[in-house]
Amino acid sequence: MVRGKTQMRLIENATSRQVTFSKRRNGLMKKAFELSVLCDAEVALIIFSPRGKLYEFANSSMQATLERYRKHAKTKEALDPPSVNDIQLEHLNHEEAATLMKKIEQLEVSKRKMLGEDLGSCSIDELQQVELQLEKSVCKIRARKVEVFEEQIKQLKHKEKLLEAENAKLLEKWESEAEGVKEVERGENLMNYAESSSPSSEVETELFIGPPETRPRTFLSLN
Repeated sequence: MVRGKTQMRLIENATSRQVTFSKRRNGLMKKAFELSVLCDAEVALIIFSPRGKLYEFANSSMQATLERYRKHAKTKEALDPPSVNDIQLEHLNHEEAATLMKKIEQLEVSKRKMLGEDLGSCSIDELQQVELQLEKSVCKIRARKVEVFEEQIKQLKHKEKLLEAENAKLLEKWESEAEGVKEVERGENLMNYAESSSPSSEVETELFIGPPETRPRTFLSLN
């Protein structure tokens, strides 16, 4: 029978997965041993099962082999040139930095032109563009200034209405208090007039012919 091709994906059945692990592990260890014997290579193999069990093989000391690997990795990291991805990333960073610097320089030049500086090297077209841009900016500034003025006028009118309403209330209160004071004064004047006009003097009631010196006087009291 022809053996079918094994698909490289996780074996769903747990029993089949364990059987395959045992077979492949033993085969891998056998290949590692054969490689170390046939080629006089230093081989170290470490395997952890899905349950965390350790399987290892080394034709010499496992610790010595691992230490040798660590030293070699550090040396390789120090001596090896940067990878293609690192070079591309650095190149892109330089391009982005150069692009940003160029944009900043252009903005600085435009700013100086707007302020009327460094215009000696400008052509007629450039000067016209600067003038047009300034006119647009002035129009926007004036429009915004008008909006601010209108907002301030609205606020002042609203404040004026509030003050008028407050003044009307104060005037009404003052007139009410003044009317009360007038009523009190009017009442006091009437009482004073009544007291001053009451008949408290004596009036002569008899007629007498003759000199006034010899005339006997009789008075009628009106009280």
